[in-house]
Amino acid sequence: MRIYQLGKLGSLDGLKITEAAIPQPGPSQVRVRMRACALNHRDLNIIFGTYTSVPLKPGAIPVSDGAGEIAAIGPGVTRWKVGDRVAPIFVQRWLGGDLKPEFMPSALGGPSDGVLAEQIVLSEDGLVRIPTHMNFEQAATLPCAAVTAWNAVHVQGKLQSGRTLVTLGTGGVSLFAAQFGMLAGARVIATTGSDEKAARLRKLGISDVINYRSVPDWHVRVRELTDGLGADLVVEVGGSGSLAKSIAALRHCGHVSAVGNLAGKAMIDPGTLFSKRASMCGIQVGSRDMFEAMNRAIDVNKLQPVMDRVFDFTDARAAYEYLASEAHFGKVLIRVP
Repeated sequence: MRIYQLGKLGSLDGLKITEAAIPQPGPSQVRVRMRACALNHRDLNIIFGTYTSVPLKPGAIPVSDGAGEIAAIGPGVTRWKVGDRVAPIFVQRWLGGDLKPEFMPSALGGPSDGVLAEQIVLSEDGLVRIPTHMNFEQAATLPCAAVTAWNAVHVQGKLQSGRTLVTLGTGGVSLFAAQFGMLAGARVIATTGSDEKAARLRKLGISDVINYRSVPDWHVRVRELTDGLGADLVVEVGGSGSLAKSIAALRHCGHVSAVGNLAGKAMIDPGTLFSKRASMCGIQVGSRDMFEAMNRAIDVNKLQPVMDRVFDFTDARAAYEYLASEAHFGKVLIRVP
């Protein structure tokens, strides 16, 4: 079978396709025949060597997000049977409850081997059933971007009907957050730096869109759109360039869900939060329990993920290049034959 491996980091030259033996599942493990993979900015950061918090073993298989079907089961497996359609969870050991530091080495695509391969072996506990109405490519968009958005909006953000959500940009997390907000009956205000992307956001049903290039003080516009009150929740993905404005856009007692490492280097004055009695927390994707709860909501509402382009397996480098160009609107995928 064919797999991709990471060589010397620093450029896309480090992405290599090679042949490997078909892995065999051990006790409580299953072999998954991958059908599609989805890229995240994390994958770019890893291959370019800027995701320094992730220690990678030599020859690691990249990419964390994908979907496929059970091809074989090992001794003692009870959760799955051959032919079941599944998606892996990002942090394989995080099944429920709080995220513990000792779970993080099981994160797919670094430090643990990822999914950019024709077949992979995982613990039976590290998978969820994919929504019934989705094909493999649609389902491959879910493990990181969608679960992160679900955690940010519903678990930590506690968004309710009639409240106001602000999303930043048109990456996977932001688009899923906007969709989940609309499903919940919330008002969504979205920002983007492109008039073309603004038009596409409106086609998704988002009536309030702010172009942050023409309106750099977008936080002021958010307050204007909310009659001076501010937003109940901001899903922050921009980091140092936007975090202060996200806080400024909040209402009294509002909340910022700051995604992963994107906002980790931003410096803010805690007083700006305290004075509003507002709160902020970091979001690191989510647990298996969150993934399964999200999939139930997706199934009921027949939500369709926003997808941009699908590349062939042998064109994985082109998929990385396209994601790096930031021309995409929605998820960039790789089809596994």
